[in-house]
Amino acid sequence: MPPLDEYAVKPQDIKQGVIALKRRQRNLMLLGLTTSTVFIASLISLFFQQELVYGFFGLSTEVQQLHLPVSVDAALASIGDSPDYFFSLLSWIGWLIIKIFSSFIGAFIVMSLMKKLRFFYVRFQSFVLKFVAWLIAFILIWSGLTYWQHDLRNDEDDAYQQVVYYDSNINDSEIARYLSDSEIAAPVKSYLLAQTALLHKPVDFSAARPYVAQVVEAEKKDAKFEQYGFKPEQIWTMQQQVYGKSLTPVAQSVERQAQQADEVTKIVNIVIIGIAILSALLSLVLFLLAHSIKGRSLRIEQRIF
Repeated sequence: MPPLDEYAVKPQDIKQGVIALKRRQRNLMLLGLTTSTVFIASLISLFFQQELVYGFFGLSTEVQQLHLPVSVDAALASIGDSPDYFFSLLSWIGWLIIKIFSSFIGAFIVMSLMKKLRFFYVRFQSFVLKFVAWLIAFILIWSGLTYWQHDLRNDEDDAYQQVVYYDSNINDSEIARYLSDSEIAAPVKSYLLAQTALLHKPVDFSAARPYVAQVVEAEKKDAKFEQYGFKPEQIWTMQQQVYGKSLTPVAQSVERQAQQADEVTKIVNIVIIGIAILSALLSLVLFLLAHSIKGRSLRIEQRIF
């Protein structure tokens, strides 16, 4: 009969088993963090997916950029390009995703580095202090990335904002002063000033309405209207923002795009909700499994070692 020692579990094997459990727990935590990030991103995207879909169709629910028609002179045209809502919003969404992932994961990396110092290791035994430290790291990383994002856009935005900015009277804006001295056609002036009023923060509806009305009237009566180079999508957005409906044939020609955008928006909304629910459930399961494995490894260590 073989000795009982042959059936005994060696301490070295137990140590390796505990190490394997900890590795599995760490992997589950990382997966849980990933699915949690997907869940957070899904919730945030619910608020912006309509603009993203509309941008894909070249539309926007609000005027967000100044469109300069081809009929303006070179001096005015130099302040900017035609608006591309999709790529502008895509850039914004891209930065948002980068900031979420970088801040979320970066905060944990900072925490792990700080725990190598005994001062922080002792204090991070408290969950509250650990969470506060993680939150501070998250905010600092987010703030740094936000500063970098705006710093990259400053040079481009400064010239643009300077042209359309005004305090309370649209006639005080640089573009209004420029147009008053130019020989640009009246409908083009109204088109540009209507956009300027709608770009104002908050939206200056009192100034926008008469200019949008003048553009509507010009479309009905001005034989040269099509030669001005107005963007149908921008006219649609202006009328939707001011009147809540399309009044003229040019704006109504965009209705089909808007209907398609609405249909896609509904589908995307359902998909995002599904992803959010699935990622939330996965996160819960993964964290519960990780917690269970952590408890198991701790019990083994306490009993054996």
